[in-house]
Amino acid sequence: MKRFLKLKRIWILLLLPAALLSLFAASRSSEIAEHVFARGLFVGISWVMAHVTGLLPFSLMELGILVLPPLALFLLVFFTVRMIRRKEDRGFRLAKAFLNVGCIVSVVVFLLVMGCSINYYRYPVGTYLELTVQPATKEELYGLVVKLAKETSAAREQLACYEDERGVYSLSVSKKQLGKEAVAAFHELAGQYDIFGGYCPQPKHIYFSHVMSQTELTGIFCPFTMEANVNIDIPDYSIGSTMCHELAHLKGFIREDEANYISYLACQASKSTELRYSGLMEALILAGNALYAKDADLYYEARAYYSDGVSRDLRANSEYWAEFKDKPVSNTAQKINDAYLKANHQEDGVQSYGRMVDLLLAQYRKEVQE
Repeated sequence: MKRFLKLKRIWILLLLPAALLSLFAASRSSEIAEHVFARGLFVGISWVMAHVTGLLPFSLMELGILVLPPLALFLLVFFTVRMIRRKEDRGFRLAKAFLNVGCIVSVVVFLLVMGCSINYYRYPVGTYLELTVQPATKEELYGLVVKLAKETSAAREQLACYEDERGVYSLSVSKKQLGKEAVAAFHELAGQYDIFGGYCPQPKHIYFSHVMSQTELTGIFCPFTMEANVNIDIPDYSIGSTMCHELAHLKGFIREDEANYISYLACQASKSTELRYSGLMEALILAGNALYAKDADLYYEARAYYSDGVSRDLRANSEYWAEFKDKPVSNTAQKINDAYLKANHQEDGVQSYGRMVDLLLAQYRKEVQE
């Protein structure tokens, strides 16, 4: 027993109960979740980790997905062979192996809780933006869609010279440059709202993006590396808003509906027309889907305000995702994502992505009243 206690890393096991107790405290008090964790520990942890991983030109998360499973299998086989060949001290070596696994689990859970899960309990973003979310009439929803359609069409008109042979919008800048524009957009947004300030690293491009599309995911925030990972195989119009969405998670806003809305705000704060168009398109799609579900006739009336360019981009988007829809890989990924969101008290699961419309309506209602 004394020999076992000499293993200094045993104290790493304390990270697991510390993480679970912190999560329990945050779930009982949004004040603790906000001030102690979201605006305290999370800021410090994310600042350090993002500076370190930001030095790498590739996604450390993606590398980990490729390397860690075969490495774990190799270590398991190596350990098993050693246990068979060397009979002496088997009990100690087995206990040491369990300790190592326990330490790894403790660190993983701690980083997941501190870098992600605990922020589900922080104040709603509307608290800082002075937005009141409330039920909306279908007339208000129609007005929002028409407003967004006009703004989106106007932005698309400015990008008419950036089209491929099908007449579909194509980025005029490199994806790396677009990432820089996304970071600059958050600096602009921070000038309006302090809560979005602080260090903002470059979003990371996923090398195997087409493979990622098979899971119907456009981006992933990794709390273990503090990276905003982006699928760059998706239609060009949606890449910019996806970058801003994942960067919103890096700012500590983990709820999907809020990250979508913050992405929209960042895009609109940008000096880049292409980024603004990206944010408007995502907002228009979500608001349009909500209107269609509430009143299909009103939706088709609103479609009259969609320009030809916007309609072409939407058709191209549908065609792209049709390749991956209802496939075993995508269905499994969606179920896992849905279960994860519900486990973190986003009761709508993947449908919570559409709740961004509530925040858009709150902003629309506020602007109309002013």
